Amino acid sequence: MRGTVLHAPFDIRFEELPDPRIEEPTDVILRTVATCVCGSDLWNYRGVNPVTEARPIGHEYVGIVEEVGTAVASVRPGQFVIGGFAYSDNTCPNCRYGVQSACMHGGFMGACQAELIRVPLADGTLVALPEQPDAELVPSLLTLSDVMGTGWYAAVAAEVRAGSTVAVVGDGAVGLCGVLAAKELGAQRIIAMSRHEARQKLALDFGATDIVTERGDEGVARIKDLTDGIGADSVLECVGTNESMTQARHSTRVGGTVGFVGVPHDVQISGGELFRTHVGLRGGPAPVRRFLPDLIGRVLDGHITPGKVFDLTLPLAEVAEGYAAMDERRAIKTLLLP
Repeated sequence: MRGTVLHAPFDIRFEELPDPRIEEPTDVILRTVATCVCGSDLWNYRGVNPVTEARPIGHEYVGIVEEVGTAVASVRPGQFVIGGFAYSDNTCPNCRYGVQSACMHGGFMGACQAELIRVPLADGTLVALPEQPDAELVPSLLTLSDVMGTGWYAAVAAEVRAGSTVAVVGDGAVGLCGVLAAKELGAQRIIAMSRHEARQKLALDFGATDIVTERGDEGVARIKDLTDGIGADSVLECVGTNESMTQARHSTRVGGTVGFVGVPHDVQISGGELFRTHVGLRGGPAPVRRFLPDLIGRVLDGHITPGKVFDLTLPLAEVAEGYAAMDERRAIKTLLLP
């Protein structure tokens, strides 16, 4: 098969790789229908996370089951399935508590920007659709593998409620999906922080009521202005830098909550500040599997269309251009079709 390999910073290649095979009885092999580039992949692409050796990359996928291990009971060859970027048995204490991304026997997917992928713990990881979806639904279904599930988790972790005021820090695909999630969960006011016109338009389409272009202290001041000096009830942090986390915390009202899903890089948090402000923090790798059945239903019935975050579609063989376009902010998110 062919798949994507990161050799060094800014060095993405689409090359021949060994076909994946069943290694454990709980594995399945999928033929990918669609995959994509994630904003978190850019940390590796840019060399912010050290790249010490060539390795396959990618963690978002939908596909058709090709082969199943002898212990797999919930999916069968020929079915269209979706799985999260974390694989899980969905039965351990952590999974039963709703944190499948911290499964005691699980881990994280890789090598998904490829024609074929191996999914461990398939019964606990994959959700099969009742039938093959229409092609126009595939992009939205693909977002459930990560960015829509992650944006949803940011909103849940931030305790977004009906009638609440929400601010979203980050205008990438996760932040935009966070706007959509906040809308679905009943937020009355949703403030999206963005400087980019195309992303602002999509945020408004997803349910944002206000756009804030300022950053840092100026961005915080603007949110305070919009909320009569109080701050937002819930803030979704969808970037992962110290600046974005600081901006999120300082934009939160006394007693409010930050849901953080941006992969932290050099983030520093003062315990004294949290003590004084009563601001709560909750987040981490999103337990996408927990939300998949609900989100699949919302996509299939046409209630949400998170696939709008894909503004560039390329053949999988042109994956290097997909990375470059996102790195240079020429694209919000790249859809890759084998």
